[in-house]
Amino acid sequence: MTSLVTAPDNTLAAAYAHCTRLAREHYENFPVASRLLPAPMRPHIAAIYAFARRADDFADEPGPTPAERIALLKDWHRRLHDTRPGGPADDDLIFTAVHNTIAACRLPLGLFDDLLSAFMQDVSTTRYRTWDDVMDYCRRSANPVGRLVLRVAGYDDRRLDAASDAVCSALQLANFWQDFGRDWKHGRLYIPTEERDRQGAKDADLDAGRMTAEWTRAIESAVARTRALFWAGRPVCDGTRGRLRWELRLTWLGGTRILEKIEQNGFDVLARRPKLGVADGPPVIVRAITWGRDRVDLA
Repeated sequence: MTSLVTAPDNTLAAAYAHCTRLAREHYENFPVASRLLPAPMRPHIAAIYAFARRADDFADEPGPTPAERIALLKDWHRRLHDTRPGGPADDDLIFTAVHNTIAACRLPLGLFDDLLSAFMQDVSTTRYRTWDDVMDYCRRSANPVGRLVLRVAGYDDRRLDAASDAVCSALQLANFWQDFGRDWKHGRLYIPTEERDRQGAKDADLDAGRMTAEWTRAIESAVARTRALFWAGRPVCDGTRGRLRWELRLTWLGGTRILEKIEQNGFDVLARRPKLGVADGPPVIVRAITWGRDRVDLA
């Protein structure tokens, strides 16, 4: 097991403060280390987020070549497994915090390894052949985050893990459909080839900026699949207690709200990117308060 980081208290505090700033500086659809989380959880969740955020930047930000990106991610993996104290640089602070979190919360390193494997895949993979391929990516890119949140909160339950996996995969998919147009401009497509071909959709239409009926059907099918995953995972929101339950409810509702916006736009995600705004707050809060009326329990 990873030992606690032997860093002075002020260094550890600075490390967590840096991770918290990094989490709050990035726009997200869904809460990240928000004040709804129990206070003892927030620094740990911020450390996990900062670790993943920087790795994601290595994979996606313009500049380095693919080989350089892979080298950066391999070095990130090496540093994950090397618990020697680092220096005062920003990345050193991230590892000071995340190593302490791993030890303090007894987090499996394998979940972090899965995240890094997904980021490495991002460097070279821009198309997916089947839905199984897409879901395998979600299994490594999104599901570990949910399991880490549960472990930080003190939960280790296979039923909660399964429900969390469904929600996290759904959140990842919702983000794909939200960013459909942006991803296409960067050469990425997460609608798998089997779905594209089933609907008779053509890449050339996207190149021409045309959201055809065929592509609309493909997105509609993808949204339906995503919504089913959200509902399959909904019990995780009721299987936790206290403030975490509210955090998970709002996360779930934020994700499903994105699907509603896609549907309201006629599934045209090529020209318009749906996102949450101030006007979405009241209906989401009302739904969170009235949540129990259609509660689904763990099997």
